[in-house]
Formats: sequence, structure tokens, C-alpha cells
Amino acid sequence: MHAITIPEPGGPEALVWDEVPDPVPGEGEVLVEVVAGAVNRADILQRQGFYDPPPGASPYPGLECSGRIAAVGPGVGGWAVGDEVCALLAGGGYAEKVAVPAGQLLPVPAGLDLKRAAALPEVVCTVWSNVFMVAHLRPGETLLVHGGSSGIGTMAIQLAKAVGARVAVTAGTKEKLDRCAELGADILINYREQDFVAELERATDGVGADVILDNMGAKYLDRNVRALAVNGRLAIIGMQGGVKGELDIGALLRKRAAISATSLRARPLEEKAAIVAAVREHVWPLVADGHVRPVVDREIPMPDAAAAHRVVEDSGHIGKVLLVVAD
Repeated sequence: MHAITIPEPGGPEALVWDEVPDPVPGEGEVLVEVVAGAVNRADILQRQGFYDPPPGASPYPGLECSGRIAAVGPGVGGWAVGDEVCALLAGGGYAEKVAVPAGQLLPVPAGLDLKRAAALPEVVCTVWSNVFMVAHLRPGETLLVHGGSSGIGTMAIQLAKAVGARVAVTAGTKEKLDRCAELGADILINYREQDFVAELERATDGVGADVILDNMGAKYLDRNVRALAVNGRLAIIGMQGGVKGELDIGALLRKRAAISATSLRARPLEEKAAIVAAVREHVWPLVADGHVRPVVDREIPMPDAAAAHRVVEDSGHIGKVLLVVAD
């Protein structure tokens, strides 16, 4: 088979489409013939040499894919050759085939194109596990999503609206904010021109956000705490704004607030399987009935993964960028 390899860390040109050995499904795994994968920020960090795959994972980038089951390993039940699936991966999605633990498989939702299903697993599992399983967003509460036009952001808007929450977003252009509004966002904040703390305070009559989904980390830490409502919950899922920040414990105590920080890739298999099972139960019906849909900016042939990385690094896209394997 062919896969995107990284002989040496570096820029997008470090991604090389090369012939590699086929993976073999082990105990509890299936082999998926990939139709499409999707680009995530973690893939860029791996390409740059800053985010190695967990022990035992595929060395190739790619944290989600869609395709058809080509083989079923020992100890796997409930799946058969030919099933159309999408999958949460620890790596290996930038390839023609990938071995996947059965607990990280999802059927392609009814009414959704197989290729576009590749845009779902990572974002849905990230949003559901952080916003709902950890931060417990409830109907009537306010969710602030940083990077509302990203893959994570576009999914968070839809899921929060589906459960009856109010959604505030930050984004850097009118075009991106307009797209967030189309998806249901109620409060639109241009972070280049507006202070999100002040804007959120104004829009919520001084209450603030009950839950904040943050991809920036250190850069936004102080302002995020100030933007929280009493009993608010801050869920940190990224470090695009740095890894070290100063935390005002007094402000946190006064608000009786909580901060969580999670990653998905390195979690134990049983934790990932539990998240995937929850997504299948709670989110898949919303996708099947059309209330929630992946937002796909463009499709790029997988051998041209370097071009896809440039698009994502330039931050001009809205939603997900897919890598498509040629028919």
C-alpha cells in the first residue's frame, strides 16, 4: 500500500507519499481500506517533530478516516468485511489501509457520504467528551467556543444548539463568523477587533460563559477565567497560544469554577471505546436525522497532503480539510 511518511520532520514538504508494508489487524482489530482521511492540528505537530504517536500506534499521521472493512482480526464481533465505517485513530489515517481497534469504529451515519464521514470521528469525540462528558453542558447554558469556524468549532456549535444551549464563538473574519451564525451561533466575536471577555459580558448581562472550549491554552488562560460564569467550566484542548500561563487562583475560587485539560490520542483503548460508544448513542442519531453535519471546506488527493497542510496552517479554511484516496 501507499502512505504519507515523514522521513525527516519539517515543513509541509516533509510529507512523502511512499510505498510501505500493509498493516495486519491484530487481536480485537479490523483492517480498513481507506477512502478518505482528515487533517488535524495534531498532524501538523507530528510533521514538525513535536507530537510523536503513542507507543504501538502507526507511525503515519492521521487521526481519523472513513472506508470499508477489508479484514476482521481475531476476537472481533459485530463487524464484517465490506461494512462502511469511520474510525478514531491514534495514527495511520494518511494511508490506503489502516488497522483499527474495533472499539474505535463507527458505522457511517445514514444519509452521509462515505468520504465526508472522515470529517467526523476526531471532532465529534473531542467535542462530546469535553463539552458534555467532562464539562456537562446543559440546556439553557452558554458555551463559548474559541475558533468557531474550525472543525472542532463547527461541530461544537451544532451539538450545543442541538441540546438547547446558547453559543458564543470567536473567529478572525466576518466570513468565518457568518458561517458560524449559519450553523446556529448566537454571539459572534471577532477576536482581532473585539475583547471576547467584554463582548461576552455584554451579551450575557454580566453572567459569562458556563462552559468554554479552548484551543489556545496559555494565551487565553487569564481571560478565559474572567469570562467564566459562577460555577463555570473551562475545557482546554489545545496549546496554539502557548503552554505556560499564570492562573489567578483567587478568581477561580470566587467563581467556584473548574478547569479540565484533556487529549484524546494517547488515552487508553478502553477510554476511547467508551467515548466512541457515547458518541454513537447520543450524536449519531443527530447526524442521521440531519440536525448535525460535518463541515468540509475542501477535498485534496491524499498524495498531495502537503497542500492540505498548507491550507490548514494558513487558517483560511472553514471546517475540515479532507484527504481523499484515488478510486
